[in-house]
Amino acid sequence: MLLVTGATGNVGRELARELDAACVPFRVLARDPDRAAALPAGAERVRGDLGDPATLAPAFAGADRLFLLTPGIGTDHVRHAVAAAQAAGVRHIVHLSSFNVLGDPMPAMGRWHHEREQVIRASGIPVTFLRPGGFMTNAFDWLPTIREDGYVLNPAGQGRYAPIDPADIAAVAALALTAEGHQGREYVLTGGETFTVAEQVAVLSAATGLGIEVREPATPGEAVRARFPDGAPQALADAILEGFALLRADTSGLRTDTVRRLLGREPGTFADWCKRNADAFRRAA
Repeated sequence: MLLVTGATGNVGRELARELDAACVPFRVLARDPDRAAALPAGAERVRGDLGDPATLAPAFAGADRLFLLTPGIGTDHVRHAVAAAQAAGVRHIVHLSSFNVLGDPMPAMGRWHHEREQVIRASGIPVTFLRPGGFMTNAFDWLPTIREDGYVLNPAGQGRYAPIDPADIAAVAALALTAEGHQGREYVLTGGETFTVAEQVAVLSAATGLGIEVREPATPGEAVRARFPDGAPQALADAILEGFALLRADTSGLRTDTVRRLLGREPGTFADWCKRNADAFRRAA
């Protein structure tokens, strides 16, 4: 049995579709099974919370493979999941980490993911680490300012990166979970094209027919407030500001061919992602 955590998120939803299409039996861990109602009917749903280790045994029982995604800050959820996996006899973990662990020096977000990776390594369970860069779905963070006045804040200047479609991350995760030869591997995943924020907005404008303006934030903090209008924990806000500074300084952008090598096809394009999601942006406007 294959157990999926984070199944209602951007990557987890796509992974559930991949597994269902391949007729792979799988189970999803959900704090609220009602939120998992939109997942494929073939998914077994089990109530559980990685923040509450007492709830995990039923979800992990009989599982031999685990897709582990833990959002937020800290290692508690990973520690709880690893302990439950050890008790259940899980034989392979595919963990969604981040390319930020490759930073030299390692930024705060990289250190958080590195600490989680170390917890999993110490478990002795064979693991595959997926280390994606920025997601195409991060463009949804622009919805509040598009709704407010038809603009996107650009805290990255001329910095470039290669956003990846979460569906491609999910396809790699499905491969690693169901095929031999991926234990002990570390995969850095990006899209196939690098963009500045302004270039991404131009692609989105063309796909939606919206005239979206690009503005430089008055202060770095303004960009954080646009993303978290209700506020963010200080450690997270500081890490985001650090990430913006690093992105602004990178005018080349990291790009890998890992998706193509593993899946035998090119990664999805940002233009295609924008076309698929154009209605969400049109409704905001």
